[in-house]
Amino acid sequence: MGVIELRVDNRLIHGQVTLAWVGYLGVDRLVVANDEVAVDEFQRMLLPQSARGVPTAVLGIRDAVEFCRDPLRGEERVMVIARQAEDAFRLVLEGLPAAAVNVGNAAPEPGTDFVMVTRSVAVTREQAAGYRELAQKVEVVSQLMPTDKRTDFIGLLDKKSL
Repeated sequence: MGVIELRVDNRLIHGQVTLAWVGYLGVDRLVVANDEVAVDEFQRMLLPQSARGVPTAVLGIRDAVEFCRDPLRGEERVMVIARQAEDAFRLVLEGLPAAAVNVGNAAPEPGTDFVMVTRSVAVTREQAAGYRELAQKVEVVSQLMPTDKRTDFIGLLDKKSL
C-alpha cells in the first residue's frame, strides 16, 4: 500500500496545496473527502481543474477510504484533503491508513462557539474532544506550509484550555 497524507483544510484544493504540499510530499494524487462536496457537480468539475494536472478524485468519506485502501493504488502517495475536522475523524474511524493528520486550515463556522488555536485554525470544544480521541489512533499535528514548524496539535489545544 502507498502512503496516505491526511490534511484538514476547508479551502480544499488551492495554491498552497498544489504548489507547496504536492511537491514537498511527492504526492501522486489528490483526494478530496467530504460527503457534501462529493455530490456537488460544480465542485466535482472545478476541484480537479484547480489541481494543476495532479490526478484528483472528489469522493464521499466512505468512498475515499475504499479508494485509498484499494491495492491498485500500489505505492502511490495520496494526499487526502478533509474539508472539516469531522471528515478527518470519520476517515480515520472508517479505516483510512494515515499515520498522521495535519490540521492546516479550519475557518470558523458561523454560529459556532470556537477558539482560534492558530492563526488559521478555529476549533469548537466538540472538535477538540474529537481531535483528542483521534490522537489515540494517529499523530495529530498542525503545519500550514511545508516551511512552517510541524507542531503537536494536542499541545496547542492544551494551551488554549480546550
